[in-house]
Amino acid sequence: MMLKMLPFKLLLVAVVLCFFEGDAKFGESGARRRRCLNGTPPRRLKKRDRRVLSPEAPGGGEAMCRGLYPRLSCCSRSEAQSLPHAEAKVLSVTNNTECAKLLEEIKCAHCSPHAQNLFHSPEKGETPEKELMLPYLCKDYCKEFYYTCRGHIPGFLQTTADEFCYYYARKDGGVCFPDFPRKQVRGPASNSLDHMEEYDKEEEISRKHKHNCFCIQEVVSGLRQPVGAVHCGDGSHRLFILEKEGYVKIFTPEGDILKEPFLDIHKLVQSGIKGGDERGLLSLAFHPNYKKNGKLYVSYTTNQERWAIGPHDHILRVVEYTVSRKNPHQVDMRTARVFLEVAELHRKHLGGQLLFGPDGFLYIFLGDGMITLDDMEEMDGLSDFTGSVLRLDVNTDLCNVPYSIPRSNPHFNSTNQPPEIFAHGLHNPGRCAVDRHPTDVNVNLTILCSDSNGKNRSSARILQIIKGKDYESEPSLLEFKPFSSGSLVGGFVYRGCQSERLYGSYVFGDRNGNFLTLQQSPATKQWQEKPLCLGNTGSCRGFFSGPVLGFGEDELGEIYILSSSKSMTQPHSGKLYKIVDPKRPLVPEECKRTAQPAQILTSECSRHCRNGHCTPTGKCCCNQGWEGEFCRTAKCDPACRHGGVCVRPNKCLCKKGYLGPQCEQVDRNIRRVTRAGILDQILDMTSYLLDLTSYIV
Repeated sequence: MMLKMLPFKLLLVAVVLCFFEGDAKFGESGARRRRCLNGTPPRRLKKRDRRVLSPEAPGGGEAMCRGLYPRLSCCSRSEAQSLPHAEAKVLSVTNNTECAKLLEEIKCAHCSPHAQNLFHSPEKGETPEKELMLPYLCKDYCKEFYYTCRGHIPGFLQTTADEFCYYYARKDGGVCFPDFPRKQVRGPASNSLDHMEEYDKEEEISRKHKHNCFCIQEVVSGLRQPVGAVHCGDGSHRLFILEKEGYVKIFTPEGDILKEPFLDIHKLVQSGIKGGDERGLLSLAFHPNYKKNGKLYVSYTTNQERWAIGPHDHILRVVEYTVSRKNPHQVDMRTARVFLEVAELHRKHLGGQLLFGPDGFLYIFLGDGMITLDDMEEMDGLSDFTGSVLRLDVNTDLCNVPYSIPRSNPHFNSTNQPPEIFAHGLHNPGRCAVDRHPTDVNVNLTILCSDSNGKNRSSARILQIIKGKDYESEPSLLEFKPFSSGSLVGGFVYRGCQSERLYGSYVFGDRNGNFLTLQQSPATKQWQEKPLCLGNTGSCRGFFSGPVLGFGEDELGEIYILSSSKSMTQPHSGKLYKIVDPKRPLVPEECKRTAQPAQILTSECSRHCRNGHCTPTGKCCCNQGWEGEFCRTAKCDPACRHGGVCVRPNKCLCKKGYLGPQCEQVDRNIRRVTRAGILDQILDMTSYLLDLTSYIV
């Protein structure tokens, strides 16, 4: 009988041994082995200590750590918050609430049953002098911690996101912090540390549903170096896509790209193809009253000089155009009026952004062109607009000047500064955006710009443009080192309808595809920076690829991202992506707007002004040699004689029998026959009128 029971007893002993030694058996050489920092197994907490508390609950650090690790822990009641002095100093100095929450979680990493693996890398060994100040972080958590706490911990995080996470993020596939389901401290969830694989899968699937995660939808492909996308505000919901070489194409609400470009100035534009060369078509801005006057403003670089004073590489030109009277999908190239020209020595830090503010004025943002003091001496007299924001009033009835100076400009009556300057001290303004609906009622104008720091070229900043400010010395809204080697690209303030979570956020990023948001607190009026997560799995069917070239905004306030491949063998690799909220329908019912057909111009000036141009206010300005309300009467100086009619500037149509520019000579080759009777006089007059009519027509 005893012999028969022996196999059963042996099996029972084996099961018991497996149960007690499970910790050592599970991933003996991997990152799953549970050990505290001192190498001892973690302690199983008693039932009275297994209380699941939220981070906001009273009791602070010890209670929170027991809530994160309620079953197995490496901390007793007295050890829960025992940190090295240097680490405790770094992880306790912050006034940011979101950052403080993350720091409280990280402080509990010493209590993790995986603490030894979290603080010691199997690759680097366990050398005490190289012990990490932070645990190895999961990749997403690492970036969330970096962007949330950067700037709030003095002397810490003074590096880029890639560099920081390269050192502190787990790359060998082992256990990383947080090694607990983070949902557990915010609501009911499983807290079984034996199911890390299942939790990782769930976290990957739900990552796109975090509070700051969005999807991107590919809208257009096959573009050639797209640098911007804007709308005209006429109700047609058309999106105008700028290509660097000098084309503007129309993307219709039906999802098509019109074959004929809206604007084609590629023969005028001098475009750079090498990395860092910013030359090309720079910006496009539609007049706020575009639906009635058809005015648009374009900035680009060119080498077709109209003037040349001193050395320079190219000209940055701002031009006004008018849409065709016959085709609302094309610009009338004959209506070009040069607004502004600035000589540039170098091909970087150009700026060139154009936009209209809520005040109706045109803002022009110019970079410093990387000009040195020696360059300024050589270029003396060329331009005083370097590194400035210009504000111009294009709504003028004056025909001899393209714009007037707003009386509210800070240097309106100055003799030392050009009156066009609104602010100065910019270096490399990437893209600027105006908030159409600012939350601060005390601020009439909110313009946000991305820029580089003049004192430290490796860092970037976000500026809030304010009247009369000098940004060489003025503190910026946000200053930080770029996330990577890519330069900063400014975006737009989201005022769309599809996403309620993103509303009011300033969306921007860098060339390498890292995205951030800035949002102003209604209570404190302070701007807070957060990472913008773009998911690429699950319900997010599209994924982002290629360097970021710019951002766009449509008539409904939705934001787009423009990208293109770096490869010169794929010139038509540009794409347009739309940012969408996966928690909301693609087009919610309350967001649906009916697109109106694009209309031709119907204003009185556009219909009747023939030999001149219409100002944005509707006045017909005559070309030289024409006069009258709509420029239909030619001027001849001196005037036509002997009944001649002026049909073109300084061109008279003479009556029969007279010659000369002013009909001052008698044609002696025609024999004059005196006709008697009124009938012959009527015939002569009729013939003359027929000749005049046929000439005019």
